[in-house]
Amino acid sequence: MLKSVVRAVGAAVRLSSVATSTARTLPLSCPTLCSPSLATTRPFTRSLWMLNNNGASSGYRPKLFSSKALNPSISCGCGSLHTEGDKAFGAFLSDEIKEELKIQKNNNLPKMSGGWELALNGTEAKLSRNVAGEKITVTFNVNNSIPPNFEEEAEQGQQKSEEEEPEIVSSPNFVVDVTKQGAKHSLVFDCHFPEDEVSHGEGEEESDIFAIREVSFQPEGDTDWKENSYTLNTDALDWALYDHLMDFLADRGVDNTFADELMALSTAVEHKEYIKFLENLHGFVKCN
Repeated sequence: MLKSVVRAVGAAVRLSSVATSTARTLPLSCPTLCSPSLATTRPFTRSLWMLNNNGASSGYRPKLFSSKALNPSISCGCGSLHTEGDKAFGAFLSDEIKEELKIQKNNNLPKMSGGWELALNGTEAKLSRNVAGEKITVTFNVNNSIPPNFEEEAEQGQQKSEEEEPEIVSSPNFVVDVTKQGAKHSLVFDCHFPEDEVSHGEGEEESDIFAIREVSFQPEGDTDWKENSYTLNTDALDWALYDHLMDFLADRGVDNTFADELMALSTAVEHKEYIKFLENLHGFVKCN
């Protein structure tokens, strides 16, 4: 009964704060709830545009370097434009990559407990396991999974020391597919990390750190969400039914521990992809 009360409060929070997703492409941007205990977190150092009070939200993008010369300053035989600004930009990127590699420390991705197998395709990740004749698959995308906490602080003009800088934690939306042997359809859960975690008093049971947004039956093995299949939105759902849906996932290994480990994994994958992007950008600007 206490668990139901906690989830009832969670349902009320979702009614007021969670907007219905208009597209079911894998992750959108979701603010983090807490730093995952297993995550290799790092200081928020990348949003350099936000260091100016006229940050991205105002539509103004400050220039890190100004270049008066539009003519090529270096000839490398590639036929592309090279300016003094490009040279300075390349030097800046080189330093930025070195700093991010220092922060990374460990090149190995954190492991998921529970026998989950991981498959990566760029920014997309798939976790899968088989349990007593059922196949459970969890997919997510690290793009746009970093919360805008730092940007909000920069807009407010808050200055913090290096030790007080917020840590980057990726909290992506994720989709859970449960497929039974011989079934033509999978039960699909569209899940996310809510903006606000429901607080509870001393001795109360811990609340769920993730939430179900929608549930639907979809053709087995089909990666596209069929809009002509009935979709159950949980915003106004009877929370006793919602409670059973959460228990259904927990019985198959998708619980708070899993969600915490998923954030740690997503954070590590996102950082690797960010470093790879900086390296590609450096190579493009420098034109090796």
